[in-house]
Order: sequence, then structure tokens, then C-alpha cells
Amino acid sequence: MPLQFPVHIPFVEQLGLELHSMGDGQAELRVDLSEGHLNSWEVAHGGVLMTMLDVAMAHAARSIHMKAEGMGPGVVTVEMKTSFMRPGEGELRALGKLLHRSTTMAFCEGSILGEDGQLVAHATATFKYLRALPSRGRALKPLQRREAD
Repeated sequence: MPLQFPVHIPFVEQLGLELHSMGDGQAELRVDLSEGHLNSWEVAHGGVLMTMLDVAMAHAARSIHMKAEGMGPGVVTVEMKTSFMRPGEGELRALGKLLHRSTTMAFCEGSILGEDGQLVAHATATFKYLRALPSRGRALKPLQRREAD
């Protein structure tokens, strides 16, 4: 059964991604592909795969702060390298793993598996831990946390 994402991410919700686990430096997302996820070859669009990898790795990076007030800092992607191995079809699983962290950075890897367990895509990424994000006019934008139930 899917979990509620700890932060409000409209783009992820629009894509229909589901969070299935998060903790101890790991996270798992799933999506059952629909027509809106497909490219002109009628397989998962690379942007959907990259988003799944990015979000899975970011949640793995944040998972170590789950017990901290407000779940600790948020993360922003600094860089990401993705390799596509085979077409994504049907239900896809994205697995994110925190490899190493410092006080300000997280280094992660992620994989997407197809229904048959075959590797569809793999990525590595670096994230920066942030409490707020500077935006236009140098104003700080706070992380949009979910209210506790």
C-alpha cells in the first residue's frame, strides 16, 4: 500500500508516482504507466524515468532525517547522470539508495526495474541539503511540508 509523500510535490503527484517505502537511506517509488507517461515509441518517456530516479534518490537522502523535527532539511539536485538500458513498460519500480553523506551533501544511486525485474535505467546523483531555497528577489521559499495527521 502506498505511503503519503512527506512533502508536497505537485509534479510528482501529477505523474501519479507512489511512495512505497522510505527509511535507513533507501526509498522505493512505483508507477503503473499510462498513455500520458509514454513517448512516441509507446514506452516510458525518459523524463518520467529521470523524475522517478531523482525523486527516489532524493527521498533516500532525506530518509536519514525522518525522526528529526520537520523531517530535517530538504534536498535539491546538484547533478545527475542517467543511463537507459531498455524500454520501460507496465509497472516500474524506482529504488533509491544513499551511498554517502556529509553535513551538506548526499551522494546517491538509483535503479528502475521493469515488471520482469530487469534493469531499465540507472543513475547517480549529488544532492545538497537545504533548509530553504532562495528565489526571485532573494526571498527564501520554505519547504512545503505535509501537516501531521
